[in-house]
Amino acid sequence: MSQAISAARQHELGTGLVASTHLAECLAVDFATLLQTVAALPDAAVQRMRDAASKGITQRMALASTLLRKAGQGDVTYWQSHPSDTVRGWACYLIGTDATLDLSEKLQAMQPLADDPHFGVREWAWLAVRGDLVAAPLRALTLLLPWTSAASPYLRRFACEALRPRGVWATHIALFKQQPQHALPLLEALANDPERYVQDSVGNWLNDASKTQPGWVRDLCARWQHEHSSAANAYIRKRAQRSLR
Repeated sequence: MSQAISAARQHELGTGLVASTHLAECLAVDFATLLQTVAALPDAAVQRMRDAASKGITQRMALASTLLRKAGQGDVTYWQSHPSDTVRGWACYLIGTDATLDLSEKLQAMQPLADDPHFGVREWAWLAVRGDLVAAPLRALTLLLPWTSAASPYLRRFACEALRPRGVWATHIALFKQQPQHALPLLEALANDPERYVQDSVGNWLNDASKTQPGWVRDLCARWQHEHSSAANAYIRKRAQRSLR
């Protein structure tokens, strides 16, 4: 059920005074108003965003980063500390669309945003680099494997969520859909993670894989059942196999 958002709350969100508190608020932000308020972009740039109002939110996030960069306001360090989660999301896309950075540099720059306290910013962080991950999944896997031992559960979750075979609002990773075994080192590293946030991501990763490689997921879960006695792994296995019959 959709949640009603008052005009006053819309104004707060659209002027960047506050962060959103749930997905409906994230989706309700008026990007044109927010750009005009926080960045004072030229009228033509703001109009470009108004004209894009009917486009998907990921397209508008990328457009915002393009408009900021063209206006000479592409300083990620400035935007990544803004009170608005949407603006911090634009910082994610400024990193993700920076053609001067390779994947390793993008992930390094993205770490503070991947570890952001706001749920929305953490999603934008992986979505903003998804294209690079899809283009080089094995290199991405190598780069993200060390994140599975990070102290922050947000970073551990990023390592898994960013490489989901299907994901949400994201291009699929064909290699992991057809050959999920490539990601086994990452999955094994998180097989007993104590945080439900991470467990959900691992379970969802495997559920994605079960759509194309159900036998592999069944076999892995059967092996894990013998090798792991933790409640965390039992939860992951249940979530992983929820689509299997």
